[in-house]
Amino acid sequence: MTRSSWSDARSIAHAAGAAQRSDVVDTLALSEALGHVLAAPLVSPIAIPHYASSAMDGWAVAGVGPWTLLTGGDAERARSVGLSDGVAVDVLTGGLIPAGAEAVLQLEHGVVEQSAGSARLHLAPSAPSEEPRPGRHIRPAGTESPAGSTVLDAGTRLGPVHLAVAAGAGFDRVSVVPTPRVRLVLTGDEVVTSGVPAPGFVRDSFGPSLPGVVASLGGVVTSSVRVGDDASTTTDALGLTSAVGAPARHQRDLVVTTGGTGDSRADHVRALLRDAGADFLVDGVDVRPGGPALLARLPDGRLFVGLPGNPLAALLSVLTLVHPVLAGLQGLELPALRPAVLASPVDGVRSGTVLRPYRSVHDPDSATAHAEPTPWHGAAMLRGLADADGVLVCPGSGAAAGGLVPSLDLPW
Repeated sequence: MTRSSWSDARSIAHAAGAAQRSDVVDTLALSEALGHVLAAPLVSPIAIPHYASSAMDGWAVAGVGPWTLLTGGDAERARSVGLSDGVAVDVLTGGLIPAGAEAVLQLEHGVVEQSAGSARLHLAPSAPSEEPRPGRHIRPAGTESPAGSTVLDAGTRLGPVHLAVAAGAGFDRVSVVPTPRVRLVLTGDEVVTSGVPAPGFVRDSFGPSLPGVVASLGGVVTSSVRVGDDASTTTDALGLTSAVGAPARHQRDLVVTTGGTGDSRADHVRALLRDAGADFLVDGVDVRPGGPALLARLPDGRLFVGLPGNPLAALLSVLTLVHPVLAGLQGLELPALRPAVLASPVDGVRSGTVLRPYRSVHDPDSATAHAEPTPWHGAAMLRGLADADGVLVCPGSGAAAGGLVPSLDLPW
């Protein structure tokens, strides 16, 4: 087995996901689209805002004051046909500015005098002398974007504000990338699902966590099965007995297993994949923790990721392989690395890459954030990752305090 470098493994996984991406799109109501990825640019059919509106409660005015303040039916007609010089109508924030209006006099800067059934609008004594300046408190149509402009790019993962933008542009539904579907196969004779485990047994940490992890990456776990360290039941759970020739569109996009990727007598995954004729894309990664992770393409076209059985190794392998695959399937870029300044050193290993969870800490002297590696970073430990803001990607030789190293933000 020749292990891939960590960087190569991510790139291979992303390319594999991108190659599997379908041209099919889903069309969803805005109320259903949160968290989905736009399949095409959203081009607004209208200007935003699509009419000139008032930024203040007050009066829309034309010409120089004082102004005749129209009310009732006269005001409604003026709003329809436009204002002539010396005329004003009341307006609320967000209200339509009538044609001919030159400015909005805000409520606090005006005084209305009633006389013989008519009303006159004057500047209040406290109003600035230059009020109302031309264009004052008017939001012109198209200030934010003209009609025909792209308001959201393809590949945008839709958050609440994106949905507000889509609604503001007049959309009721949007075209999104289909959500990648994931089948989980959790292996291990020693795993228990409830209560305090006896010596020699461990609690299942993957069943409660991986569906949420997959959801944070834009996928959905559509099925989950638990099997012991048995080759026959594992084969059935992976669908290997019926995989050859099965139409890939009817299969899950990605199969993810936990455990069984090592070399012990209880580890069957690699041998089963070889016997089934799977194409190994990443057969181990030169990284700690997470070296036994693998990526393969099954004979029916489904992608397969085998995660190590140790919890931290498995979750960090999600960042190495699962996240890139799901990003590729959704037409997204490979998650970017960014530099981090180490607050404390990271010990080296023999070679390859060291992944270490870290917390962001602020240096009171420089007012800048530094990356503090968390404790509890053994392959079977989870507390360090639970406290982390991201993951440091250190060279196998280690890294000194104060040095710059690449890092990944945690997606969950």
